Amino acid sequence: QVALVESGGGLVQPGGSLRLSCAASGSLFRLYTMGWYRQAPGKQRELVAHITSGGITNYADSVKGRFTISRDNAKNTVYLQMNSLTPEDTAVYYCHNLLTNSWGQGTQVIVSS
Repeated sequence: QVALVESGGGLVQPGGSLRLSCAASGSLFRLYTMGWYRQAPGKQRELVAHITSGGITNYADSVKGRFTISRDNAKNTVYLQMNSLTPEDTAVYYCHNLLTNSWGQGTQVIVSS
């Protein structure tokens, strides 16, 4: 099992930015496809973005052009840079390891004026 720890959530005004981080345990991080998911109150968890071991990225239509997923294999960390945030981005954001199906505990993002 791979342990995942998210950080970087918080309260931000509409139009603002946040960068989420997810630190993974173990020595095989560079081989994993990593993803960011989010779950808003009363809604199902949805994929936001993922990045393969080779750096190929994929995004949900709702965040394309605003969010950027990246990874630093030397730090065992995957990031989610979120720009131009709207209230509709309010959710708990979770990090996910595709191979081991491991989840982090989540980090809350609230976009509100």
